[in-house]
Formats: sequence, structure tokens, C-alpha cells
Amino acid sequence: SGGARPWAGQGADDPDPRALGLTPRHLAYIIYTSGSTGTPKGVMVEHQSTVNLLRWSSGVYAQAQTSRMLFSTSISFDLSVYECFATLSQGGTLYLVDNALALAQTPLDVSLINTVPSAIAALLDKEAVPAAASAINLAGEALSAALIERIFEHSRVEKIYNLYAPSETTTYSTWICMPRGDTVVETIGRPIANTRIYLLDAHGQPMPFGAVGELYIGGAGVARGYLNRPELTAERFLADPFSDEAGARMYRTGDLARYLPDGNLEFLGRNDDQVKIRGFRIEPGEVAARLCEHELVGEAVVVAREDRAGDRQLVAYVVCGPEAASDDGDGSALAGGLRAHLGGRLPDYMVPSAFVRLSALPLTANGKLDRQALPAPDDDAYARAAYEAPRGEIETALAQIWAELLGVERVGRHDHFFELGGHSLLAVQLLSRLSRAVGVELPLSTLFARPVLSDLAASIV
Repeated sequence: SGGARPWAGQGADDPDPRALGLTPRHLAYIIYTSGSTGTPKGVMVEHQSTVNLLRWSSGVYAQAQTSRMLFSTSISFDLSVYECFATLSQGGTLYLVDNALALAQTPLDVSLINTVPSAIAALLDKEAVPAAASAINLAGEALSAALIERIFEHSRVEKIYNLYAPSETTTYSTWICMPRGDTVVETIGRPIANTRIYLLDAHGQPMPFGAVGELYIGGAGVARGYLNRPELTAERFLADPFSDEAGARMYRTGDLARYLPDGNLEFLGRNDDQVKIRGFRIEPGEVAARLCEHELVGEAVVVAREDRAGDRQLVAYVVCGPEAASDDGDGSALAGGLRAHLGGRLPDYMVPSAFVRLSALPLTANGKLDRQALPAPDDDAYARAAYEAPRGEIETALAQIWAELLGVERVGRHDHFFELGGHSLLAVQLLSRLSRAVGVELPLSTLFARPVLSDLAASIV
């Protein structure tokens, strides 16, 4: 109100950070993340890490792409760092909305959308991807080939970028650009500038090319650590033995990946999702990745369930297009096709016992998979032959034993013991019950050689 402004006496030149005692190692921001633990942790990111991200972005994205950015991410989430500063540092304009789905009600002339795959899928459902959007950044969730193809088919987007990194390594650590017309590959790409990726075994040694390893990230993006959590910082932020730089550290992500033949990285889920079934260690993410290679499968998740006491089994949940509907109106034909698909790519112990088709994967309020909402498999989730009732006393007795052991309502004479969820431990129980029921002792090898009910019954007569 007429008085001198407090900055009136200040110089017109930018202040010299060195004169103020500031360095690139000073703290830029703290963002809280729960990661896979559910306990919030304050990630401390330094200026040098953020500057590295922005310098990389300016060299990869044309200015026309970042000139009109949709700013839809909460500032408490690290994607907002890219949305905001990659745009403003290049003189672009931010279009602020509550969330990306606001585009369905308020069309905006944005050139780049930066969001998660589930949000872009919802925008496609509403035909709300702006015609002006030439590029889309997707991160935070697994990106399927089916969704990539959907985007190109139902929008004018020319380039899709798939990006990956935990918050502990400054928004993005790997990337790949997929232009319209190129072959679609499900990959998180290669490291961004000044970033190193290591795939290591349980002893911290590099895994062979093509083998699954835990993903560690080194280089300029690695955060300082967790605020007031020195023990956790020491556990996750480790000295980098592969770097010649003094004090170099790497972040242990807890994620699993492997290199594809072209040198890009394939993301395979979390290592803490690893399960042990009948003595075999299995990475469900690897099984899900192989499922998504099937032309009918858009999304997949694989979990270990114990719906019957003492019998733990792998169950696959898949989201497919309408073309996956089976001729007989149930899911058993689809289950049979998916089982055959995996049988040519994975060892038998990694093939799920059941395949449950869902219209969509259930998600929690924050967009993560809601494992508690995944339904138990019913009879249609198993690979079954067309039903024909058992014939004679032996087949009828066998069918009753199979139904009790496998937890299915009915068993036909053409059903396959192992395709209904049977395994070696249940096989032993089957032969024991069969001995008591009909007084015949069969070696285990007979069941493996003749796993179809009518064939096994014929070997008893």
C-alpha cells in the first residue's frame, strides 16, 4: 500500500548459490512413500538428483511435447516432480486438474499426459484422450502390450513412454519410447542418463544375461535416504561395489527383472512375492509375464492360495478381451488354452493349477492390486474335457476320490488329474485311497503315465 517492497533493495542478478553456501547435495524435497511395507517413509532427494532427471528429460522430449503438460498428480506423489518441473524448466504451461480423469468432463488442449496405466485405460473407455496429446508417459503400474495397442488404436498419440523407478531414485530410472507403428514390447527399457542398473542374486553377484535377478539402481538419481530412519536407510541404500566413484551407493528395489535379448529390461514383480510350493521356489511375476504373452490376455496376476488346508496352489487371474469367450460358455476352454501356452514356456511346477477370468483386476483405493478381493477358483477355472459321466464301479470310485482330493464338484471320465490341480503330493494320497477303496496297489508312475480318469481306471481292471 504505497510502502517500499521488501525486495526493492535487492540486486537484479540471480544470487550466487556458492556465496550462500549451497551445493547440489543440499536437500530439494522429501516425499513420503509406503512402498511395499505399508509404513510411510520420508525419501530425501537432493538437488543434483532432480537436476539430473530434468536434464535427461530435456534431451529426450521435444519442447513441443512438454509445452502443454497435464498436471494431474498430487504433489505428495513423485510423478508430480516430473510433471511440474520438466515443463516449467522448458518454459511450458501446466494445466492443473484434480486428477487425469477430469479430462472426461473438461477437455484440455494438452500435448503430454503423465499418469498411470489404469487412469489412461479409464480415459480410453470414456473416449477422453485429447486429440492434441501427442505423447503419453505411463509409470507406477505394469504396462501391458494390450493397453499400448489400445492407446494407438483409439487416440492420436504418436509416442508412448513407459517409465520405471521407485521414489527412492528420483521419479524415473529407466525408460523406453514406443512410437506408433513400432513393434510393441512389454519392457521398462534402459537406464536414463547417469543411471546404472544391476541385476543381482542373493549374494550380490551379477546374474547371467536373461536370468531373473533383483534390481538395484545406482547413479545420480539415488536419494540421500529416509528421513530419521538410519537403520532402514542402511538396509536399502548400499555401497555400490561396481562403481569407481567414492561414496557411490545403490538402492535395493526389491523388484525382479531380467534382460531381454535386445538389452531392454523386463519387469517381473516383487521379490517378496516369491512363494515356495512343494519345495519349488516360484516367482509369480514371472508366470504372470509369460501369461501376458498370450494374445488373449491383457492383464494377469498370479498368487499362491491355500483354499484347502495343506494344499497350496498357484492360481492365475487374467483379464481378457471378449474374443476369449469359450465355445461351451464356461472358462474351462480358456483355462486349457492358457495351461497349454504356459506348458511350452515354463516347467510344470510353475504352471498354475487354476485360471480365473475377471472383467478387471480388483484395486485398492490407491490403485494397487487388492489381493484380498481375488475370488477363489471355481470348477470353470480348471482345464477340463467335455463332461462325460464315469462308467462302471472303478471309474465312479476314482471320480469320487478325485473330487474330494481336488475340491471340485464333479469329475468326468475324460478329465486329467494334473490339469484339475493335482500334483505329486495329492497323487500319493490318491493311490492310498484307491488301495483302500478297491484293494489295488498302483505305482506312482502309473498315474503319471495315465493321468486321464478313464485311462487310469482301465489300468486297474
